[in-house]
Amino acid sequence: MELPDGRHLGHRLVRTAPGARVVVTDGHDRVLLIWRHRFITDTWGWEIPLGRIDEGEMPIAAAAREVEEETGWRPGPLRPLLSVQPLNGLSDSLHHVYRAESATRVGPPADPAHDPGRRLLLPDLPDL
Repeated sequence: MELPDGRHLGHRLVRTAPGARVVVTDGHDRVLLIWRHRFITDTWGWEIPLGRIDEGEMPIAAAAREVEEETGWRPGPLRPLLSVQPLNGLSDSLHHVYRAESATRVGPPADPAHDPGRRLLLPDLPDL
C-alpha cells in the first residue's frame, strides 16, 4: 500500500460490498436480535440483522430487506443512525446503520438457517 506521504507499507486490504444493519426496537424496551453461528470464529452470538447491499440497491431498501429475510419481521419506518467502517484498518466496507421503532411478524425467515429473530428485553442486553 502507498501511504499519503509516498511511503510503502506491506498490508492486506479486504474489499467487500457495503452493508446495511438495523436496530429494531418496540415500545416495550425490547430489541430484535438474531442468535447466529459464525463459522470463521466457530462462535455463537447475538446480532442485529445485517447484510450486504446489492449493486444498484439503496442502503435503506437493503436494510429493510435484510431484517425481513433474516428474522421474518418487517421493520416499521427506518431512519438513519450512522454510517461506519467497522474494520477500517483491514476493509473498505461501509456499513449503513438504521433504526426502526416497530416491526410486524410476516412469517418465517427466508433462509431456514437463520434464527427466526428473538426479541430481548433491553435491560438484559449487558448480561449477554
